[in-house]
Amino acid sequence: MEMTKPYVDVNVVQVGQDAELMLEENMIILFNSSVPNDLKEIAVVHDGGSLSIALQAGDEMLIDEEVFKVLFVGDKANETLTELGHATFHFNGESHSDMPGTVCLENKTIPPINENTVISFRR
Repeated sequence: MEMTKPYVDVNVVQVGQDAELMLEENMIILFNSSVPNDLKEIAVVHDGGSLSIALQAGDEMLIDEEVFKVLFVGDKANETLTELGHATFHFNGESHSDMPGTVCLENKTIPPINENTVISFRR
């Protein structure tokens, strides 16, 4: 089955100076502009406001043109995406996480993320 066009596109507007440390752990901490100051340094901040996307396993996340299959969506991830544009994306190849705000994706190298990187989700 062919994936459809993205149902959400957000533009990265800021990459915290310590976000690279998260990338080294195969994680992205995504937030909209409401990101708390104490998390701003490790976050990837986007312009999308709240995201009412109902992300589910089987969807795809695109970072620019690089595609990652969504394997697991924590119980709270869609709630925090809707309220704060926030979730932790863990590129670990797992189909479960004990962290309710985590989305697990396939274990592939994460491309560089900069201001103007486009992050999309499609089903």
